[in-house]
Amino acid sequence: MRLKIDYFVTGILLVILLAYLFPHVITGGTVELLNTVSSIGISLIFFFYGLKLSPDKLKSGLGNFKLHLLIQGATFLLFPVLVLFFRPLITTEEQETLWLAFFFLAALPSTVSSSVVMVSLAKGNIPAAIFNASISGIIGVLVTPLWMGFFWDNSEINFNLKEIYINLLLQVLVPVFVGMSLQRFFGAIVQQNSSKLATFDKAVILLIIYKSYVKSFNEDLFGNISWMDLALLLVGAGILFVVVYYLLQFISKFLGFSMEDRITAQFCGTKKSLVHGTVFSKILFGSMAIQGIILLPLMVFHIMQMIVISAIANTYDRRN
Repeated sequence: MRLKIDYFVTGILLVILLAYLFPHVITGGTVELLNTVSSIGISLIFFFYGLKLSPDKLKSGLGNFKLHLLIQGATFLLFPVLVLFFRPLITTEEQETLWLAFFFLAALPSTVSSSVVMVSLAKGNIPAAIFNASISGIIGVLVTPLWMGFFWDNSEINFNLKEIYINLLLQVLVPVFVGMSLQRFFGAIVQQNSSKLATFDKAVILLIIYKSYVKSFNEDLFGNISWMDLALLLVGAGILFVVVYYLLQFISKFLGFSMEDRITAQFCGTKKSLVHGTVFSKILFGSMAIQGIILLPLMVFHIMQMIVISAIANTYDRRN
């Protein structure tokens, strides 16, 4: 099987390279301008996301509560608990920062579009995938900051849960619900232009990643992280994915799920959203230099999940 070039992944690598080569480009008024543009872009992403959500499709996926509980439990409980097991192994301040970045990854909601696309390709339960991928982002607005709040007292991050929830409400939930209220009027137009909107989403994400890494390279945060710790990060991301994937397979079989439901559980329950991750990191960490490091495990995991799940989906697609 030939793997296609993922231009978005290439774009991520390029903006990180640009940030590394020219860390002093963004200063003064440029920072404010980019902050404003990215904030507007975030709200538009979730407004268009709301426009694409069909209430009828969401309702059709409501039936299998065991499947929904398994997927959301894996997303918001299993992932964080697995990462918590490694906290006692932390010995340095740099490792503490990387662990916090890993825990941020673990606390994030699932992806939306890619989960549904992969489940569809693998001939899984599409209505359930749509429901779980959609509801995951809404649950994440509440749960992700709550999880992260348990460990902010041990970091230098200024944590204000009330302010965080207000920002997430205004930049994420309000645009989603406004979009959903207008779905019957403009939903068809949005579906017809879904590829253009996907390009817009990716452009906003690349902008946030670029800003984050410019700040991190400016303050030389990566200079304090050893190559061994970075290698452990790569290995850790792979182990985390494999453990969750096969645990979900085991639990799905134990619960007597059909093949379609097992595919949906494994594909939706193992995904983590780069869109929500970049947005949440901007709101939770503001313009802090640590944001670039916080996003590092998420980007590694994103690349890995896309490659592995795509390959698995193709094998399922060939079954009778």
